[in-house]
Amino acid sequence: MITRRDLLPGLAAALVSARMWAAAQKATIEKIELFRVRVNRRGDWLITRLTTSNGLTGLGDASHGHDEAVIKLLEGFFAALKGRSPFDVEPLRQVLWPQVRGARMNGAVAFGGLEQAMYDLQGKLLDLPVWALFGGKIHRRIRNYANINRATDLRTPDGFAALAERAVKAGFDSIKLASFDGMPRSGTAEQKEQHTRLGIACIAAVRKVAGPNADLLVDAHSNFTRESGLELAKRVEPYHLYWLEEVCPGIENLAAINTAAVMPTAGGESLFGVDGFLPYISGKAVDIIMPDIKYCGGLLEAKKIAAIGEAAGLLCSPHGPASPIGNIAASHLCATLPNFQIVELGFGEVPWRAELIDPPEILEKGYLTVPDRPGFGVTLNESTVRSQAA
Repeated sequence: MITRRDLLPGLAAALVSARMWAAAQKATIEKIELFRVRVNRRGDWLITRLTTSNGLTGLGDASHGHDEAVIKLLEGFFAALKGRSPFDVEPLRQVLWPQVRGARMNGAVAFGGLEQAMYDLQGKLLDLPVWALFGGKIHRRIRNYANINRATDLRTPDGFAALAERAVKAGFDSIKLASFDGMPRSGTAEQKEQHTRLGIACIAAVRKVAGPNADLLVDAHSNFTRESGLELAKRVEPYHLYWLEEVCPGIENLAAINTAAVMPTAGGESLFGVDGFLPYISGKAVDIIMPDIKYCGGLLEAKKIAAIGEAAGLLCSPHGPASPIGNIAASHLCATLPNFQIVELGFGEVPWRAELIDPPEILEKGYLTVPDRPGFGVTLNESTVRSQAA
């Protein structure tokens, strides 16, 4: 028998929830702020912050497009967003998708910076973490690999090894490099071979520093052809790669390398939308898909892409050498993906990285614990933003 004592707490909770939802439905997005933070020669971080009619703020990451073009697009896209509910993600997609697609990567980056902030606001309005909005958390901690490529200026075995050693000391047991950048596209066969040998020497140096048990990831950035890519896959076998990424252009070419390679292959970081990933997945280009929430069309699109990959039996490891805001946003999504494997973190770019958000970004042995606080669970540290403004 249900007593009044049993019933009243439930009714009170339901009343609070109803009032919260009513208030959440009334909130509209009224203001956008953009914060450009200087990082390095590879690009700045561009942070978006939306404010609602009831004073809540939500954060997003719009980094690594062409900043001036992205800023212009953000201003234009915001005109379609102003006055709307933070819950209007799908309606906004219907309005903006042709413009987003037409502006290519810059359009995707601008839209993603707004969409992330909308989800942050949704969580705050409902007093829920963003992972709860995407189906619930199945991964409590998110494994990150240290991408040392963006911060390595000395592109030699010693240069890569030095930053890899820092990553190991910071607790990472998975490291990625792209040691074939700068491949002479129109060079002679001998010039290309010299560059390939240098790139392999860099891999060997990082493996030596990281030790035999660390996971080593190599991104080839499509610097090879089908034939030279097949040869590369054989040549790097002694280094026991966790994966070999983006070896060459072309789905059929990648599929041939994927079939022949003994290590897993990964890719797809620059693809947009489910329609961009569907032929990539059905063509068996890789074992591991890498949607980037900044480039693929946002968090919701990344969830759809991961689901297609799951149906095809593929793992999902989101690309994204982003700001801490971009990393925490991706981590909330990753926490909900059954086929999630590992996510990217740009290591060593700036010494103050962790201080961009409050609470600071904390990784323990390369793992990030996904917050249970409302929204993404972080705010922008404006003192850091001001001191590092671009």
